[in-house]
Amino acid sequence: MKSNVFILIFSIISVYSLAQKNQTLAHIEPPNWWAGMEHHEVEIMLHGKNISNLTIDAKGLTILGVQKTENPNYLFVTVETKNIAAGTYTFHLLENKKVKYQVDYEIKTRAENSKERMGFNNSDVLYLLMPDRFANGKISNDNDPTVVEKMNRSLPGGRHGGDIQGIVDHLDYIKDLGATTIWPTPLLEDNDSAYSYHTYGQSDLYRVDPRYGTNEEYKNFVTEAHKESLKVIQDVVPNHWGSRHWMMNDLPTYTWIHQFPGYAQSNYRMSTQMDPNVSAIDQKMCVDGWFVRSMPDLNQSNPLVLNYLVQNTIWWMEYANLDGLRVDTYSYNDKEGIAKWTKKIMEEYPNTNIVGEVWMHDQAHQSYWQKNSPIAAIQSYNSHLPSVMDFTLLDALNQAFNEKNQNWDQGMVRVYENFVNDFLYDNPNNILLFLENHDTQRFNEIYANIADYKLAMTILATVRGIPQIYYGTEIGMKGNKNLGDADIRHDFPGGWKEDKDNAFVSKDSKNENSQSGRNQTQDEYFNFTKKILNWRLNSKAVQEGKTIQFLPENNLYVFFRILPTEKVMVIVNNSNDQQILTLNRFREVISTGKMCKDIITGNNINLANEKLIIGAKTSMIIEIK
Repeated sequence: MKSNVFILIFSIISVYSLAQKNQTLAHIEPPNWWAGMEHHEVEIMLHGKNISNLTIDAKGLTILGVQKTENPNYLFVTVETKNIAAGTYTFHLLENKKVKYQVDYEIKTRAENSKERMGFNNSDVLYLLMPDRFANGKISNDNDPTVVEKMNRSLPGGRHGGDIQGIVDHLDYIKDLGATTIWPTPLLEDNDSAYSYHTYGQSDLYRVDPRYGTNEEYKNFVTEAHKESLKVIQDVVPNHWGSRHWMMNDLPTYTWIHQFPGYAQSNYRMSTQMDPNVSAIDQKMCVDGWFVRSMPDLNQSNPLVLNYLVQNTIWWMEYANLDGLRVDTYSYNDKEGIAKWTKKIMEEYPNTNIVGEVWMHDQAHQSYWQKNSPIAAIQSYNSHLPSVMDFTLLDALNQAFNEKNQNWDQGMVRVYENFVNDFLYDNPNNILLFLENHDTQRFNEIYANIADYKLAMTILATVRGIPQIYYGTEIGMKGNKNLGDADIRHDFPGGWKEDKDNAFVSKDSKNENSQSGRNQTQDEYFNFTKKILNWRLNSKAVQEGKTIQFLPENNLYVFFRILPTEKVMVIVNNSNDQQILTLNRFREVISTGKMCKDIITGNNINLANEKLIIGAKTSMIIEIK
């Protein structure tokens, strides 16, 4: 009897010890790493109740350091992964020399040629879409019990059900349009109780929002895009995250976010970042103030925060095999911190590309944030950021086509002057160009006439830089930002089975749901955009050539893109009148007359003639082989 009691007690103790050993921590981030990475000293964040009181050892891994904070629920453990083999390694968290937690950590084999991957560049065209508003490919994930907000398509600012599968279902549409790179707005979890569809207030940086799909589905999306020769970039937000982020209930350290204490609003004056006369308080309130109340501002000057953000971005790049990054609110970050972040990413992937949102209205201010900027060099600053967004060109395009009569600084002169200032940039060919995006007024709300769209699209597709199309631009979608952000983020027609019309297919087409295709107006927008963008795919002169521009006259603008073996002449007549263009003015570029072709109309053009007639509100793209 005593023997049986002993066995029973021993069994209970053994089961209890095993249960203790197999307890899991609340969070382990990053969840794995890869052998052979440039970033080989990996700082693993462990999160669990009172774990800072425990000691730690590892089998097969060299622990370089263990950092504690004032919060006893965290340990930051740095391990060396430089010369280790792929495999699973074990951490033991010990209490009184007994294992309380066992953590198995995987070091994976890095994909072949991962470091050499090529990013997007000026041979590409980006297609920006908002996943929630593009297409609902999988109704089973419209709602999820682990997140708060539920689908409500009747609510303009609600979740509408678009998802990753919806993007995959329409890769052929994006490719057919002539785009080469897909930029989805953020796909990571946003657990805000309302207005979470934009996903810029992220609540978990290692989890795809379940209403979009799973991490594995995201990875598969990139794989399927690559099969179609389409690239995918990730929209990242190192400046802030959402107030519902799991860490907000248990911050690793008080200085993880900027506190005043608690909340204070940014003054949004990004010029304080380079103002030599700035007051300390104004600069602090721009950089450290929160973007909005629901988005706590991250403190990149805290090394733990900065390294966490670096590793998170590298993890997604490696996990999903991404082709580049777009960085939200780039110039609101601590400028030294974000420069270090950018440099680390580019060291890991030196051939990729990163474009930063620098929403400023002065070329000198924009150029300050591009790497090797001659402007920033005055202050001995280098952001290491390869590309910025050309908001000054957007400003010009938003005004120029409503100015029918050219004055000294209006009409096509606005566009001309934008490129005069290219000397301020280290690399103007690597700037992102756009007519609209998810934060701006819809272009076709400003200009109701498709003729203006054709003029603007001609410019966008042929000037230096990387063109970006916003979903719906190509079918003439409208939206008034003055009515709220939801009005510039309408659902793409045909992305939902219940939609009556389907703009993914051509005019008069029918599909299995008996949806009508694009209407005549949508088809005209689409066909023009498709023609221009698909031509651009094969124009080395536009992708790589030098720009020579001529002063606009009578609201008519002429510029060339030239290579030794190929030239393109672009003519944009913004006037309501037909004009006669005297060609002798351009003989320094078109030195000999040849029969050429206008790729818009398909008509042959004889540049040996003295004059060329240009129709009112008309553009021409003339190939000179």
